[in-house]
Amino acid sequence: MAEKTFTVKVEFPEGGEETFEAGAGEYILGAARRAGLQLPSLCEQGWDLACAVKIVEGEVDQSDSRRYFEEDRKCGFALICTGKACSDLVIVPYQSKQMRKCRDEHGLPAPRGT
Repeated sequence: MAEKTFTVKVEFPEGGEETFEAGAGEYILGAARRAGLQLPSLCEQGWDLACAVKIVEGEVDQSDSRRYFEEDRKCGFALICTGKACSDLVIVPYQSKQMRKCRDEHGLPAPRGT
């Protein structure tokens, strides 16, 4: 039986979009790379915010992330280096500053080097 796949649409802040497929157990960043799409990342452990995206539609499993908070989810952010699609997704990359602002507003740790 084939692994379930989800469609991930990336809407770039400066305009344009790309679409790729991600397996249910696959990290979104890895699936993007497999499709030839380069998105920002740094630690690839779900620790820093370099790979932060805004979730426009869909749901992401962040259980493998080293530092992800409920407030991140409530603010609509995901870390795609360790995030797995739970549904079809629409995401906007390059959101590290916005995610850091959300964490600052909630008194949560936010790395400053990304």
